[in-house]
Amino acid sequence: MADSRAIGVFDSGLGGLTVMREIAHRLPKEDIVYFGDTGRVPYGNRGKEIIRKYAVDDEKFLLQHNVKLIVAACGTVSSVAADTGYALPVPFFEMITHAAREAVRVTRNHKIGVIGTAATVGSGSHKQAIAALDPTAQVTACACPMFVPIVEEGWVDAGDELVNAVVARYVDPIIRAGCDTLILGCTHYPLLRHAIRAVVGEITLIDPGVAVAAAIQDYLSATGLFNADGGGQQRFFVTDKTQSFQKTASILLGKPMDETCVELVELEGL
Repeated sequence: MADSRAIGVFDSGLGGLTVMREIAHRLPKEDIVYFGDTGRVPYGNRGKEIIRKYAVDDEKFLLQHNVKLIVAACGTVSSVAADTGYALPVPFFEMITHAAREAVRVTRNHKIGVIGTAATVGSGSHKQAIAALDPTAQVTACACPMFVPIVEEGWVDAGDELVNAVVARYVDPIIRAGCDTLILGCTHYPLLRHAIRAVVGEITLIDPGVAVAAAIQDYLSATGLFNADGGGQQRFFVTDKTQSFQKTASILLGKPMDETCVELVELEGL
């Protein structure tokens, strides 16, 4: 039983494009509707109730486009407002559960690191998800607020001294804790994979976007809801276009962004 409806993906801004990229790579026939709430980004420094309200707004927008499932490609929403997604009338995927499951699967010494926004780390959501799967696991979580602006400037080269210094400062507690696995708990962070790898050495890096894309593929396979005749059409909606929009989107998407494919929309109460 095929299902030609699109997959809906939302984020507080453009970071979720890295998740969308992984979904499109794994499921090239699936149509995708991406919504970035760029007019209210970032969510990571907002209060819990505001984050929940914004998440509901984003989810309602995607439901209006008749999507068959929704992905919260936002570590902050996944951490503090996932319950709003699980109450939806369509299947919901968030960043925490699948990343935690993969980290528990691959760790050898049960010491797992997590890096993310202040809101994500402060929520303790990764620790809770990991503990539910492996009560013996020790989790070291560190907020890395400078990673997002560095990525959006395009400073991701492992050979850049500034990038290396910032990465080293943030991940030092994770190295000292002896973690053998590290969850990249923000959608921007996979762009720093090589720089992080240069600092942490053999620690296994977990990209939540990869984990979620695999989970979606498993779900569609189990339910038979693949878009059998799809051509992988992609639609983009944002609530604001900043001067650096095209540059940032292109960096995160991994290819040039055609602004003619992006529609500016307004949300009620914005």
